[in-house]
Amino acid sequence: MGILKNKIFNRHRWASCETSFTDVEFVSDEDGKRFVPDGLFKDAWAHELGPVEWSSEPGAMLDSQEFWKTYHDCNNSFPKNIATVFNLREVNGVESKEICALVNISEGNLWVMLHRARVALGRCLETNWFGNEATHE
Repeated sequence: MGILKNKIFNRHRWASCETSFTDVEFVSDEDGKRFVPDGLFKDAWAHELGPVEWSSEPGAMLDSQEFWKTYHDCNNSFPKNIATVFNLREVNGVESKEICALVNISEGNLWVMLHRARVALGRCLETNWFGNEATHE
Protein backbone atom coordinates (compact mmCIF):
# COMPACT_ATOMS: atom_id res chain seq x y z
CA MET A 1 0.00 0.00 0.00
CA GLY A 2 2.87 2.34 0.80
CA ILE A 3 4.43 1.79 -2.63
CA LEU A 4 1.10 2.43 -4.34
CA LYS A 5 0.55 5.59 -2.29
CA ASN A 6 4.02 6.87 -3.25
CA LYS A 7 3.47 6.05 -6.95
CA ILE A 8 0.20 8.01 -6.94
CA PHE A 9 1.85 10.90 -5.12
CA ASN A 10 4.76 10.96 -7.62
CA ARG A 11 2.34 10.85 -10.56
CA HIS A 12 0.47 13.92 -9.29
CA ARG A 13 3.70 15.72 -8.47
CA TRP A 14 5.11 15.15 -11.96
CA ALA A 15 1.82 16.15 -13.58
CA SER A 16 1.96 19.49 -11.76
CA CYS A 17 5.53 20.07 -12.96
CA GLU A 18 4.76 19.58 -16.64
CA THR A 19 4.43 22.71 -18.71
CA SER A 20 1.22 23.25 -20.59
CA PHE A 21 1.56 24.78 -24.02
CA THR A 22 -1.98 26.09 -24.22
CA ASP A 23 -0.70 29.56 -25.01
CA VAL A 24 0.48 28.35 -28.43
CA GLU A 25 -2.77 26.65 -29.36
CA PHE A 26 -3.69 29.81 -31.24
CA VAL A 27 -1.15 28.71 -33.88
CA SER A 28 -2.74 25.30 -34.42
CA ASP A 29 -5.69 26.76 -36.33
CA GLU A 30 -3.30 28.31 -38.84
CA ASP A 31 -1.38 25.05 -39.36
CA GLY A 32 -4.20 22.53 -39.17
CA LYS A 33 -5.45 23.21 -42.69
CA ARG A 34 -2.00 23.02 -44.31
CA PHE A 35 -1.54 19.24 -44.14
CA VAL A 36 -3.26 16.32 -45.86
CA PRO A 37 -5.32 14.67 -43.10
CA ASP A 38 -5.34 11.08 -44.42
CA GLY A 39 -4.59 8.83 -47.36
CA LEU A 40 -1.33 8.04 -49.11
CA PHE A 41 0.18 11.48 -48.42
CA LYS A 42 -1.03 11.74 -44.82
CA ASP A 43 0.67 14.56 -42.89
CA ALA A 44 2.30 15.93 -46.05
CA TRP A 45 1.86 19.53 -47.17
CA ALA A 46 -1.32 20.25 -49.07
CA HIS A 47 0.46 21.66 -52.14
CA GLU A 48 -1.72 24.72 -52.62
CA LEU A 49 -1.57 25.55 -48.89
CA GLY A 50 2.14 24.87 -48.33
CA PRO A 51 4.80 27.51 -47.72
CA VAL A 52 4.80 30.36 -50.16
CA GLU A 53 7.73 32.37 -51.43
CA TRP A 54 7.75 35.84 -49.98
CA SER A 55 8.26 38.94 -52.07
CA SER A 56 11.81 39.90 -52.94
CA GLU A 57 11.19 43.29 -51.28
CA PRO A 58 9.35 42.67 -47.98
CA GLY A 59 10.57 46.00 -46.57
CA ALA A 60 8.57 47.90 -49.17
CA MET A 61 5.37 46.35 -47.81
CA LEU A 62 5.85 48.10 -44.45
CA ASP A 63 4.51 51.29 -46.03
CA SER A 64 1.20 49.64 -46.88
CA GLN A 65 -1.84 50.31 -44.68
CA GLU A 66 -3.23 46.92 -45.69
CA PHE A 67 -0.10 45.21 -44.33
CA TRP A 68 -0.43 46.96 -40.97
CA LYS A 69 -4.10 46.01 -40.76
CA THR A 70 -3.14 42.37 -41.36
CA TYR A 71 -0.34 42.68 -38.78
CA HIS A 72 -2.76 44.03 -36.17
CA ASP A 73 -5.30 41.30 -36.97
CA CYS A 74 -2.58 38.67 -36.46
CA ASN A 75 -1.33 40.37 -33.30
CA ASN A 76 -4.87 40.50 -31.87
CA SER A 77 -5.18 36.72 -32.31
CA PHE A 78 -2.25 36.14 -29.91
CA PRO A 79 -2.75 35.65 -26.17
CA LYS A 80 -2.60 39.06 -24.48
CA ASN A 81 0.67 38.47 -22.61
CA ILE A 82 2.51 37.29 -25.73
CA ALA A 83 1.21 40.20 -27.81
CA THR A 84 2.19 42.70 -25.10
CA VAL A 85 5.71 41.34 -24.74
CA PHE A 86 6.22 41.16 -28.52
CA ASN A 87 5.02 44.72 -29.10
CA LEU A 88 7.12 46.11 -26.27
CA ARG A 89 10.27 44.42 -27.54
CA GLU A 90 9.98 44.43 -31.32
CA VAL A 91 7.74 47.41 -32.09
CA ASN A 92 8.57 49.83 -29.25
CA GLY A 93 12.19 48.74 -28.74
CA VAL A 94 12.00 48.36 -24.96
CA GLU A 95 14.98 46.56 -23.38
CA SER A 96 14.53 42.97 -22.18
CA LYS A 97 15.25 43.66 -18.50
CA GLU A 98 12.74 46.49 -18.50
CA ILE A 99 10.07 44.26 -20.06
CA CYS A 100 10.74 41.55 -17.46
CA ALA A 101 10.28 44.09 -14.68
CA LEU A 102 7.10 45.53 -16.23
CA VAL A 103 5.41 42.20 -16.87
CA ASN A 104 6.98 40.40 -13.89
CA ILE A 105 8.46 37.46 -15.82
CA SER A 106 11.90 35.87 -15.99
CA GLU A 107 14.24 36.62 -18.86
CA GLY A 108 14.06 32.99 -20.01
CA ASN A 109 10.27 33.20 -20.12
CA LEU A 110 10.54 36.42 -22.12
CA TRP A 111 12.70 34.74 -24.77
CA VAL A 112 10.30 31.80 -25.04
CA MET A 113 7.33 34.16 -25.43
CA LEU A 114 9.17 36.20 -28.08
CA HIS A 115 10.06 33.04 -30.01
CA ARG A 116 6.46 31.84 -29.95
CA ALA A 117 5.21 35.24 -31.06
CA ARG A 118 7.69 35.39 -33.96
CA VAL A 119 6.76 31.90 -35.15
CA ALA A 120 3.04 32.61 -34.87
CA LEU A 121 3.37 36.00 -36.57
CA GLY A 122 5.38 34.49 -39.42
CA ARG A 123 2.74 31.82 -39.98
CA CYS A 124 -0.13 34.26 -39.72
CA LEU A 125 1.45 36.75 -42.13
CA GLU A 126 2.35 33.97 -44.54
CA THR A 127 -1.25 32.79 -44.54
CA ASN A 128 -3.07 36.13 -44.47
CA TRP A 129 -0.68 38.48 -46.25
CA PHE A 130 2.03 36.83 -48.32
CA GLY A 131 -0.28 33.99 -49.35
CA ASN A 132 -2.67 36.60 -50.78
CA GLU A 133 0.05 38.72 -52.35
CA ALA A 134 -1.69 38.91 -55.70
CA THR A 135 -4.51 40.89 -54.07
CA HIS A 136 -2.07 43.40 -52.54
CA GLU A 137 -0.35 44.51 -55.72
